[in-house]
Amino acid sequence: MPLYHTDDQAMLAETAQQFMGEEGAIAKQLRKWRDQGCKDGFGHDLWKQMAEMGFTGLLVPETDGGLGMGHVEAGIVLEEIGRNLTPSPFLTSSVMAATALASASDEARGRWLPGLVSGESVFAVAIDEGAKHRPERIATRAERSGNGFKLSGKKDFVVHGASADMIVVAARTSGADNDEGGVTLFAVPKDAAGLGHNSVRLVDSSMASHLTLDGVELDGDAVIGEVDGGREVLGRVLDAGRVGAAAEGVGVARGAMDRTVEYLKQRKQFGRLIGEFQALQHRAAHLYSEVEIARAVVIKAQQLLDAGAENASLMASVAKAKVGKAAGLAVKEGVQMHGGIGMTDEYDIGLYMKRDRALAEFMGDVYYHADRVARLSGY
Repeated sequence: MPLYHTDDQAMLAETAQQFMGEEGAIAKQLRKWRDQGCKDGFGHDLWKQMAEMGFTGLLVPETDGGLGMGHVEAGIVLEEIGRNLTPSPFLTSSVMAATALASASDEARGRWLPGLVSGESVFAVAIDEGAKHRPERIATRAERSGNGFKLSGKKDFVVHGASADMIVVAARTSGADNDEGGVTLFAVPKDAAGLGHNSVRLVDSSMASHLTLDGVELDGDAVIGEVDGGREVLGRVLDAGRVGAAAEGVGVARGAMDRTVEYLKQRKQFGRLIGEFQALQHRAAHLYSEVEIARAVVIKAQQLLDAGAENASLMASVAKAKVGKAAGLAVKEGVQMHGGIGMTDEYDIGLYMKRDRALAEFMGDVYYHADRVARLSGY
């Protein structure tokens, strides 16, 4: 498969670039909601505009009212979200939760997907139960209760958790905390009794929630997939989230790089544009190469996910690790080549560094995925 976009995908990229550049610009979205102390961290009007563009239903099958596209197309939108630092629940709702709901019953899909497609609903995914991404351990319990289940436990750093109309929760229905099997996914509505939130603002001004489930009663229709067999669905959700986060990370890296190169063309020192100094040219060229390599890896991972390839999960971790390194380099070089002003809030480059730090931890950092690649490769 070629590591570039088809004509249709290029058209989508052009549309997404124009839309996010105009409607999702930093001053219009990120700075606005940050400065207002918005409890959601994003604008619902923009979310509805994204729905009108068809973005929110990209991964939703046509039979459920969506566009029935794939991870390559979702990644195109995510890259532009990253490039403009546009706060939005697209990754958690339209990528991760939509991937989970693909395995839900007809009743559950009919209940939740129309709201996603129309932009009326926001979804979250609750997996981790500690400071770091460790999905291998699921301690939250789901015990049989009548015709359904009772959930008890806690989840940490649930992005958009307090804003979500529904949260996909991974809970244990059998076995020990670290067992591979015995995991089940549930669709938990926001008004479920016993569901609690402690909202926190992350370094990039996005919102996350420490979630508590205190005897949350759910009926059998809330189960996504098979009871005790949720690890397979969870794996698909995780891979979708990792590749999606990597795609957004590429956008963050490209946005930081673009602003840095533009600054090199404007700033004068010792009577010359600093972009004329060979040392900075070398650094900019090296950064460009790293970002393009990362972008190619992400496209490959997206293509493998869409094809259902056996090595798709491995490549998802390769992509997340590579982008983590490339985006980290982009924001560090950006701040350094801007000089002291790169540390001020007046310039946007510092905002890219903050988003990179939050995104690097989401769905596992470089070290987690480097270790996972080694394990999956048999080392």
